[in-house]
Amino acid sequence: MADFERESMDYDVVIVGGGPAGLSAAIRLKQINLELDVVVLEKGSEVGAHILSGAVLDTCGLDQLIPEWKEKGAPIQTEVKKDNFFLLGPAGQIRIPNWPMPPLMSNHGKYIVSMANVCRWMAEQAEELGVEIFPGMAASEIVWDGDRVAGVVAGEFGKNPDGTPSEAYEPGMELRGKYVFLSEGVRGSLAKTVIEKFNLSKGHCPQKFGIGMKEIWEIDPKKHREGTVTHTMGWPLNNNAGGGSFIYHLENNQVYVGFVVHLNYQNPHLFPYMEFQRFKHHPMVADLLEGGKRVAYGARAISEGGWQSIPKLTAPGTVLLGCSAGLVNVPRIKGNHNAMLSGIAAAEAAAKAIAAGREGDELTDYEADLRSGPIARDLKKVRNVKPMWSKWGMFPSLVFGGLDMWTNNLFGFSLFGTLRHGKSDAASTGEASKFPKIDYPKPDGKLSFDRLTNVSFSFTNHEESQPCHLQLKDASVPLSVNLPKYDEPAQRYCPAGVYEVLEDEEGNPRFQINFQNCVHCKTCDIKDPSQNINWTTPQGGDGPNYPNM
Repeated sequence: MADFERESMDYDVVIVGGGPAGLSAAIRLKQINLELDVVVLEKGSEVGAHILSGAVLDTCGLDQLIPEWKEKGAPIQTEVKKDNFFLLGPAGQIRIPNWPMPPLMSNHGKYIVSMANVCRWMAEQAEELGVEIFPGMAASEIVWDGDRVAGVVAGEFGKNPDGTPSEAYEPGMELRGKYVFLSEGVRGSLAKTVIEKFNLSKGHCPQKFGIGMKEIWEIDPKKHREGTVTHTMGWPLNNNAGGGSFIYHLENNQVYVGFVVHLNYQNPHLFPYMEFQRFKHHPMVADLLEGGKRVAYGARAISEGGWQSIPKLTAPGTVLLGCSAGLVNVPRIKGNHNAMLSGIAAAEAAAKAIAAGREGDELTDYEADLRSGPIARDLKKVRNVKPMWSKWGMFPSLVFGGLDMWTNNLFGFSLFGTLRHGKSDAASTGEASKFPKIDYPKPDGKLSFDRLTNVSFSFTNHEESQPCHLQLKDASVPLSVNLPKYDEPAQRYCPAGVYEVLEDEEGNPRFQINFQNCVHCKTCDIKDPSQNINWTTPQGGDGPNYPNM
């Protein structure tokens, strides 16, 4: 591509990602100084198109950013009225009372929201302040000035499948900034590059992840209970994997039905998507959904490492925000508030540095704020719950994790210190010969659905003539290593049916990548046991088009 000249545009701050973290940063920068030139690059076709979250929103971040959000018409209306927690068995359930749970676990006073719609509204607030927002502009590579991140390349279109430029090739544009904020979400490709180049994870635990799958249902109005929040653990996962579900009743007789599987599971035969579909046949869930209809589907990875896994957050010219930094509070199943708080903190640090003429250095004030401020207070209290679950299993983690959260809440310390995570999720995968295969019921087309049918409800689209954005470091590994050793788990861990092992005319296996199905969850980049798959961003505007996720 060296023969093509790229245009360049200069900004004070370039923000990659139009989620809650990036938009909060953009708004806060303009609140501090309207003269700052700020741009937000969003790879989705519009802001919100790639946003998927539960979500029960703790508004503490938004309260700080836009205190008058109610008056300004934010799409945040359904307040939580009832908070349920159940332990499921195959035919029934036991309700765990709320009173033994520490106050931080309560959802009362929080709101059931579509984060896609919240982000669309936040984008409007940002644009009113003069922030430039470019949707459909995927940031595909970093612009370097020596060892300093000086900008990104965005808007590259028209490559042939082999990576060469087609007749319609557009080389994209260099958007340079005094600072570049990386708020790409979980396992962002640019954030991964920066973390590796500067060894930002050194001394920290490996990041841990889950795969979250979500459907929106319209249900019988007689069964709808607006403002009700339900979480479950146990069946169908039991001892096969950690995880659980959420069922949130929002307005208009709609329900969010979601399922999370921790990606440190060992049995490579596990099929997270089919665990989700089986979950909906539990009597409690089936009774709720029968007579209703599914109207949307999506999936995304979730950062679960918590406090121990947060890498160093700064490098020359750049910072990591939100899920790129891994700021999810796993027991609370919440990360949007911390994403917003991180955007605010980074904006304040950058505005201060620019005003002082310290352009492009490391924003150490941001790191200090995050390590000692409200995000730290939120995450430190729950830091041991995830490693307890991984090491000891569900029931001990419920008991000792609850005790640990109580002592942290009441006295500000942990009886267990800070437990460390073990190996990465990819390295946790066991050999197929050592684990039983799992027999999954066939989807019935009423409560449960096959992957390809559900992917059509994510409104995913990729231009087929472009290069495959799911890159294999070694094309032989899926069949020479992963198939004999792990029964090629990509066939199952992907929630969109991207990876298949097929047979050619002679009956020999063939590995196929259906990148057009990809919903950008990044699970393959995380869970592949050989770490042979590199998720890169496709051309801008491609991928899912979530309406109300």
